[in-house]
Amino acid sequence: MKKRKILPRRFYERDPEVVAKGLLGKIIVRKLDDNILSGMIVETEAYYGPGDPASRAHDGMKNFNRLMWLEPGVAFIYNVHKYWMFNVVAHEPGGVGAVLIRAVEPLDGVEIMMKNRGAYDELIELTSGPGRFTVAFKIDKSLNGTDLTSAENPIYITDNKVQFEISSSKRIGVRVDLDRDLRFYIKGNKFVSRKT
Repeated sequence: MKKRKILPRRFYERDPEVVAKGLLGKIIVRKLDDNILSGMIVETEAYYGPGDPASRAHDGMKNFNRLMWLEPGVAFIYNVHKYWMFNVVAHEPGGVGAVLIRAVEPLDGVEIMMKNRGAYDELIELTSGPGRFTVAFKIDKSLNGTDLTSAENPIYITDNKVQFEISSSKRIGVRVDLDRDLRFYIKGNKFVSRKT
């Protein structure tokens, strides 16, 4: 695996929308036993605090969502429909927020990802969706609160220099949304969960 610089905490100490766009093209790395799994982030969604009707923080601070108020650059993981959702805490000082990783393009450890997924149709669907991604990367609640700015930890995110165009849309599966696009994805990337 190519050596890349880990994203520093200050990268995440910004508006969730800015971080959601900034994470596109970056590499998420998962250490699993003696193996390395990695993928390029190709789709994200930004979430805010109590003023965001679709956010886990909408009803205020609870035990399960308190990480959204705390230090940026850590993993925030919760369950939806039996699948773990992997988020990165991201907000300005005194703010609240997180970015959901919706899809990645698999790079290292594809065979292990396939084994973790079990039933799958083809490579293009291996990590193209938030639940597919977490199953493939064996991400669960045990990683909640993990500092993503240290290579000593079992999961972290690195920089990556790549050129692409960003497309956006409303967030997926949201009943009540804010009046702006907060889903971002790499235009033309085949591993994006939905093309519009």
